[in-house]
Amino acid sequence: MRRSGIASFVLWICLTILTLLPVWWMLIVSMRPRVKLYSKSFLIDDLYWDNFLAVLNSSSFLQYLWNSLIVATSNAALVCALGLLAAFGLSRYKISGGDNVFFWLITNRMAPPAVFLLPLFLLFTKWFVFGDFMLFDTKIGLILLYCVFNLPFAIWLLKGMLDGIPLELDEAARVDGATTGQVLSNVILPLARPGLAVTFILTWIFAWNEYLFAATLTSSADARTVTTALAEYVSVTGTNWGEMAAMAFLTTLPALIVLGFVQKHIVTGLTFGALKG
Repeated sequence: MRRSGIASFVLWICLTILTLLPVWWMLIVSMRPRVKLYSKSFLIDDLYWDNFLAVLNSSSFLQYLWNSLIVATSNAALVCALGLLAAFGLSRYKISGGDNVFFWLITNRMAPPAVFLLPLFLLFTKWFVFGDFMLFDTKIGLILLYCVFNLPFAIWLLKGMLDGIPLELDEAARVDGATTGQVLSNVILPLARPGLAVTFILTWIFAWNEYLFAATLTSSADARTVTTALAEYVSVTGTNWGEMAAMAFLTTLPALIVLGFVQKHIVTGLTFGALKG
């Protein structure tokens, strides 16, 4: 047992190092001037802040960052609200063909996003046009689009968690005269908070990290997200690796902050209902 525990500890240390190594290397590159960019040292020689200052002083970066915060947060909130309602219906009611509907929702998530790229581009530019307004190059377009891909995952995740809540609690509330809305808000919602926290953070990260659709379906700084800004450091004259690494490092900070707020719910949410039956 002692050897097994030591081996497990060493394994986790190695996995942690492998996970953090790219982040550490990104920080090293962001702290180097161009003349030292290709140094083989794995240590930060000098505190060179010019790359970070160049990124922070860029008005386009702040605009892209704000766009990403709006899109990711709005998408996560909308997905959690719709996913909870859908999961509640699939979990608590016997719907004709409910299993088939649930499987169909999951298959939508399995398809490669690139398959939908051309049809979505045509829909955004040709069909979803209302007078002078179109979904192309808008934040609302990205929010709704991300819902298409994140909602099936949220329903799948939340349904498993709602299945772990005893049905007797619903019945007891109905005996006391509670309506369906009151059961959902007063019984299900408080117990499902850990699951909602996990769903929120995962869908938020999916929306925050998404690049393909954001780069294709937006064209101006008013709608482009921070992930698309990284490509602007690649030009015909070369790649500005220092500022790109600095921006990449800064874009990870909001995700860490959001993760910190819901960290206490993550383990509870992921294991909720695991022991049912």
